[in-house]
Amino acid sequence: MLQTTFSSSAAGPAKLLERTPDGPGLLLFASTDADEARSMVGRVMKPHILKISGSERLDARMHFLPLGDVSVSRLRYGPAVEIGPGPLEDFFLVQMPLVGSAAIQSGPQRIDSHPELASVLSPDDDTCMKWSAGNDQLMVRIARSLLERTLVAQLGHPLDSPLRFTLGFRWQACPLWQCLLNYIVDCSTQCSDLMVHRLVVDQIEQLVASTLLAAQQHSYSNTAPARRGTILPRHVRRATDYLRAYAHEPISADQIAQAAGVSMRSLCAGFKEFLGVSPMQYLRDLRMECARTELMSGEAANVSGVALRWGFGHMGRFSNDYRLRYGETPSQTLRKDGLSRTA
Repeated sequence: MLQTTFSSSAAGPAKLLERTPDGPGLLLFASTDADEARSMVGRVMKPHILKISGSERLDARMHFLPLGDVSVSRLRYGPAVEIGPGPLEDFFLVQMPLVGSAAIQSGPQRIDSHPELASVLSPDDDTCMKWSAGNDQLMVRIARSLLERTLVAQLGHPLDSPLRFTLGFRWQACPLWQCLLNYIVDCSTQCSDLMVHRLVVDQIEQLVASTLLAAQQHSYSNTAPARRGTILPRHVRRATDYLRAYAHEPISADQIAQAAGVSMRSLCAGFKEFLGVSPMQYLRDLRMECARTELMSGEAANVSGVALRWGFGHMGRFSNDYRLRYGETPSQTLRKDGLSRTA
């Protein structure tokens, strides 16, 4: 079962989340050994530096609930600790103290986090933390690719700089976030084999990403979507469907217009008005997404082969455009996947 009770100080006036992932079936580890705790947390987060402050004995305990590109966990160390993960690189992390406090430095931002104030760590910012003795945190880990895909879909155009959140997040004063956490816990409580139901997990992934983007201030919060309507015109939908189906093949602008059943002028005007890009730029962005997916899949042998397969013949330009869009080079993406498979 996933049942436990928050202390009154952690629950706050909204009595948020009377249940949390804290049951025997989800116990990832319990240990008094610092090396073991660091290794186990590193498996589901990332390798990091862990230093115990003072002479108090470590009493680490972590519960973990994987949900595809999202995971929910609860972690405590017992004594005061210093944690140095550096840049998170491929995920965002929401840390919500249930008890105790933590000093969080992430990039240029710094906060003293406590049960009323969570922290939202962005993947490109160098991060170091000091958790107080007795600090007990509920954490939501969200894959960078999931959040970026969701934001691109909302905006209707590619990101021109990495997504970054404001560090401090008043999570208990946010009904959207409260409802989300309660929903996840309820689903997990009532369905012990939730991961088997892929469609449900997909919906949870999208719900988490959309809710965080709506609930917390970020670098694109004030950016207006490119398209002006909620429904794409038929000819634009036909064109995007065609591009997604045949992105792996040579495609000309004339072919796109023919598939959409409109003139080239109407096609370009529709893409510009509703998607904010030209049809060929949309195709290029789509192919870039496909290349990233392949680099992360574990099936790619090298970057050049992936780039050429998706129509990128100039390696230097591909690498530069990729880095500007995803905050890392194609080689770094490929290398991270190789490391994850050998870990």
